[in-house]
Amino acid sequence: MTRDSKCTPLKALQGKIWQLGYTNGELHGEVYADVPSAFARWRRQGREIRIYSSGSVLAQQLLFRSTAAGDLTVYISAFYDTAIGPKAESESYRRIAQSGHRAASEVLFISDAIKEIKAARLAGLHATLCVREPRGTNDDSGNGTIRTFDEIMPE
Repeated sequence: MTRDSKCTPLKALQGKIWQLGYTNGELHGEVYADVPSAFARWRRQGREIRIYSSGSVLAQQLLFRSTAAGDLTVYISAFYDTAIGPKAESESYRRIAQSGHRAASEVLFISDAIKEIKAARLAGLHATLCVREPRGTNDDSGNGTIRTFDEIMPE
């Protein structure tokens, strides 16, 4: 964990350990303030929300179930982890689009990691870099960035 390994079995174990903390109420999911309203807005617009994380599916579900805004899993259609493939490889994004019965060009991927954005774009997805806090160089090759989900598909 110190090395931030994206090893699928390690992340699965991590999720099971965290489950105890969530069950005991010692852990709670934290999301940015704009996330619950964005999820609700996107759902009203008829959009599907799918989460792809290097954390296990279990860890994702635990986090989104226990936010201060309540259970956000009601807005999420599917969860993906590294079992679908590494986040820096374009084939992973193709698999996600296929699993949702969508053409890659119909999918928008949002990430804070440029290497993931590049892999998603290589797979044919639309991809947007989200930079919540100013940090060094976050150049996205002239494709722009967002700072909040309020900038994505507003009403």
